[in-house]
Amino acid sequence: MEFCPKCGAILIQKTKNFGCPRCNYSSKNKAILKTSEKINEKNQGVAISRETKGVHPIVNEKCKKCGHDKAYFWTVQTRASDESETKFFRCVKCEHTWREYR
Repeated sequence: MEFCPKCGAILIQKTKNFGCPRCNYSSKNKAILKTSEKINEKNQGVAISRETKGVHPIVNEKCKKCGHDKAYFWTVQTRASDESETKFFRCVKCEHTWREYR
């Protein structure tokens, strides 16, 4: 990518050469544009520590295992950033942990 030496704008391709859209500067050289992107996707598991159970708020959510109506609640971004976060619940009574995707 080349920039205009007069005003700093990006040079765009005109009929035969590259030129500046702002100040009408024209370059006789041909610009070679290359783009590349390297994506390293790593799937990371979610580790839930039993030591942090006292710091989460308690909500009214029914446990699917024992039927108790109170559970600790927290959220984690487990998928892509443009998708909604995952809600985790842990029963106050039996410590059964489950999650909800929405």
